[in-house]
Amino acid sequence: MSALQFYNSLSRKKEPFQPLVSGKIGLYVCGMTVYDYCHIGHARVMVVFDTIARHLRHSGYELNYVRNITDIDDKIIKRARENNESIATLTERFIDAMHEDEQALGCLLPDHEPRATQYVSEMIEMIATLIDKGHAYVGAQGDVYYAIDSFASYGALANQKISDLRAGERIDVNEDKRDPLDFVLWKSAKPDEPSWTSPWGEGRPGWHIECSVMSAHQLGTQFDIHGGGMDLKFPHHECEIAQSDAACGHKSVNYWIHNGFVQIDNEKMSKSLGNFFTVRDVLAQFDGEVIRYFMLASHYRGPLNYSDAGLREAQKGLSRLYAAIAPYAEQRGSLDADSRYVADFDAAMNDDFNTPKALSVLFDLARALNKATGDEAAILTATLRALSSRLGLLTRDPAEVIKGKQQSDGLDAQTIEARIAERQQAKQAKDFAKADAIRDALAEQGVLIKDTPEGTEWRYQ
Repeated sequence: MSALQFYNSLSRKKEPFQPLVSGKIGLYVCGMTVYDYCHIGHARVMVVFDTIARHLRHSGYELNYVRNITDIDDKIIKRARENNESIATLTERFIDAMHEDEQALGCLLPDHEPRATQYVSEMIEMIATLIDKGHAYVGAQGDVYYAIDSFASYGALANQKISDLRAGERIDVNEDKRDPLDFVLWKSAKPDEPSWTSPWGEGRPGWHIECSVMSAHQLGTQFDIHGGGMDLKFPHHECEIAQSDAACGHKSVNYWIHNGFVQIDNEKMSKSLGNFFTVRDVLAQFDGEVIRYFMLASHYRGPLNYSDAGLREAQKGLSRLYAAIAPYAEQRGSLDADSRYVADFDAAMNDDFNTPKALSVLFDLARALNKATGDEAAILTATLRALSSRLGLLTRDPAEVIKGKQQSDGLDAQTIEARIAERQQAKQAKDFAKADAIRDALAEQGVLIKDTPEGTEWRYQ
């Protein structure tokens, strides 16, 4: 098997993977702020890192996959007030909804899902450590800030110099800060907001400190991989590095992985543009496995252009894979671990988790399976199912999937036979254009027909 390598956002190049402890991996992914339903940007994070986790486990690593939940935040407080409900009720409702969406997308739950509110005392301890080490200070209003000029490598992840970041137009002016780039670690309490007691008065932690504390608590002060969406690269992950490295006195994360943005018909997804979709919006039109396939058909680091047309193509592709294994679903063949398909699939996934290339291997297998018979067909079926499952695909009964497609397309066996009879009449009338059009229309809907001396045969392709 080829060696695993992937793109490290910190070094901005592909690197061979070397775990801190042989055979074990600690993976931390920034999760959702639970004040609303998950959108398709969240879905991409779920699918990408679920697929990465599956591959790491299949490769023989003992993986500890941690993804946090932010359950206290300005947006959460605002939404709870708008809904006239408690923060706990709001967050529990949307955590349950998040898990439902994950299940629909075929994602396995992380090993641990720490919640921010469970670690406030540990956050206070880390903030105190940063103050003691000269990396943080208490402002005149009782807020605690991280002093970015105390951390020389701030900006390395974003590949920006501190001077260039200071020149940015989006830096908030705050006279309580020593530097416009300094970020808040502890927010002093506001009236009618949840708060905790700290050495600096009543308040609550800032957003960035949450993940530094939860990752260290779950995985130690140095771990292998930290992941998340590209939108978190700066400032969130940049701030995490500054906090964690300064607090523990050494490099806290060896590899950083970021998945690309989701675009809607080539435009950035935004509520203000009216092109914002929740996972549930999309699930109302497309099966969760189709959405998963659609996301895996693009490389995780590139932008994902969401469109109904793209999802329909994904639906067709997934149907072709199910149709390939359907005739042999009841046979119990064994995976050919030494086949070129397995080697090609492993090579694709070990090269920066290249799921589009891995999918192409599945279609090579499906084409071979469509021509195979007997024991060879059984082995190819087992191999196709095994490799697909590593992507979280083809996990259902193909007969049920095809039956569902027939019903959605209006293509039961009686309808197909009627179309074939219509085609035969067209051929007898020498209307070959109509006959070809019927054949092509059936092929477009996933039905392959073949003329034989005994008559016309058909099957799903």
